[in-house]
Amino acid sequence: MSLIRWIVGAVVFLLLLLFALQNADPVVLRFFDLWSAEAPLVFLLLLAFAAGTALGLLVSAVRIVRLSRETARLRREPMLPHPSPAPHGAAPGTAPASGPGFERIR
Repeated sequence: MSLIRWIVGAVVFLLLLLFALQNADPVVLRFFDLWSAEAPLVFLLLLAFAAGTALGLLVSAVRIVRLSRETARLRREPMLPHPSPAPHGAAPGTAPASGPGFERIR
């Protein structure tokens, strides 16, 4: 399996290298009339890919931190008791109005 991975990696690398060599012509990147830059097309594509990857990782990291804080908060909170199920013969979804664990709402 490792040999197949190396072969696929080498083929992908060679295809990307050929792509880069075929797209080495300089292009001008303009941002309205405020800014312009001249660079090889493959460099600008690589820069756009790296910026998108970095932005995606940043958004993922923020989400992971938020979820880990929520998980830690939920682990600290005591578990609330669940109301007992309806007595046998009662309609589903109904609960007794009084009994242990139930208080009447006024």
